[in-house]
Amino acid sequence: MWTYLLSGPYASFDEYRAWLETKAPSEDPLFFVFVDAASGRAVGLGSYLRIDPANGSVEVGHLQYSPLMQRTVVATEAMYLMMKTAFELGYRRYEWKCDALNARSRHAAERLGFTFEGVFRQAVVYKGRNRDTAWFSIIDSEWPQLDAAYRRWLDPVNFDAAGRQVKSLVAIREQQPTSR
Repeated sequence: MWTYLLSGPYASFDEYRAWLETKAPSEDPLFFVFVDAASGRAVGLGSYLRIDPANGSVEVGHLQYSPLMQRTVVATEAMYLMMKTAFELGYRRYEWKCDALNARSRHAAERLGFTFEGVFRQAVVYKGRNRDTAWFSIIDSEWPQLDAAYRRWLDPVNFDAAGRQVKSLVAIREQQPTSR
């Protein structure tokens, strides 16, 4: 989990908590804890960053999903709620950036409906190595169709008795008209 994050790994929970405490008062990045409503447990965190109200742009990042959140409905719903909030607040561009080597993050961005915009070469140095950064975005004109797809995907009728999806988010998105 820590390979492509700017921070971590941490030697202990206390060390991780100390890092979290330094982030709590920050307004950019603005951190959120993801809580599984069924269990009431904190299962991950994420943030808005590079918050630019004047240009209507905000990035999602610092995503840390525990194994309890990875590959779950909670993970997708958390990203949906962050997107939805950003667009409801009037942002017109929602960005996702990741290490270009991070195939899982790139796949997640595409599955979630982000458009790949390219790679910024040698964009960052972290953990003693160069990082090329893959850029993705969703813009406000794309949001209504994507919002409808998320709502269809999250609808309880899209899940069987065991909680498995009937139709994937990608399949639902592909069935909808698009403004792209």
